[in-house]
Amino acid sequence: MPRSRVLALTALALFAFAGNSLLCRIALRDTRIDPGSFTAWRLVSGALALWLIVRWRGEARDRSNDSWLSALALFGYAICFSFAYVELSAGTGALLLFGAVQATMIGYGLWQGERMSALQLLGLALAVAGLIGLLLPGLTAPPFGASALMLAAGVAWGVYSVRGRRAGRPLPTTAWNFVRTVPLALSTAVAALIMSSLSLDTAGIACALASGIVTSALGYAVWYTALPGLSATQAASVQLSVPIIAAIGGILFLGEHSSLRLLLAAVAILGGIGLLIGARHLR
Repeated sequence: MPRSRVLALTALALFAFAGNSLLCRIALRDTRIDPGSFTAWRLVSGALALWLIVRWRGEARDRSNDSWLSALALFGYAICFSFAYVELSAGTGALLLFGAVQATMIGYGLWQGERMSALQLLGLALAVAGLIGLLLPGLTAPPFGASALMLAAGVAWGVYSVRGRRAGRPLPTTAWNFVRTVPLALSTAVAALIMSSLSLDTAGIACALASGIVTSALGYAVWYTALPGLSATQAASVQLSVPIIAAIGGILFLGEHSSLRLLLAAVAILGGIGLLIGARHLR
């Protein structure tokens, strides 16, 4: 694949991943849709879109990676993500999510017996300090409950990512895991109806469909197309830009305000993760 095409596809995928944060925040701040319904519309539409993409590309199902546990982790990420964005800004949510994902994957590596160099330990300490600094009580601290939900979403996505490393065909595996979340997503909508918290409107549904079809399904398809053209270091490193893109998008399109706390935390967390990634691959 030409290098220019790899770069273009990579950029599209990163903007799609950041777009999920923006779309969810817009839906839950500016429309009447409830978090459970947003999740249901997102996962069902994403499952249908991914299934159609896999069928169109003629990719076979990789049954060796079929797993309800992976689907449960995917659903856990999506539902916690939606409820967290009721209160979090786009940039703060993306930063917490990304930090928790990387922490989960690094923790799994340590549990599996990986050892860290001095530079990696420095990166870990810097990232943890940034996360603690972001969550410490204060006027500019994000709401604790919403932050905890976003951290839980990150852990769930980290678990899903660790399990997905074994997938020989990542796109069909992702498609079938999305399909497996459909009954879980529909049960969430039913629960909202029973508890009289179900709320829908056209704008909210449109945001959920865009999140499911465009920034999720098409985003994953584009990412997995670009991935063979990237080294492991490049693939891990370019994802550092996702929280930054989400934060800039929140400021430009949602009128959100940045803060010195968020800026310093972003530098510490993303810089620390960058050290962890770079040092691991250099070693």
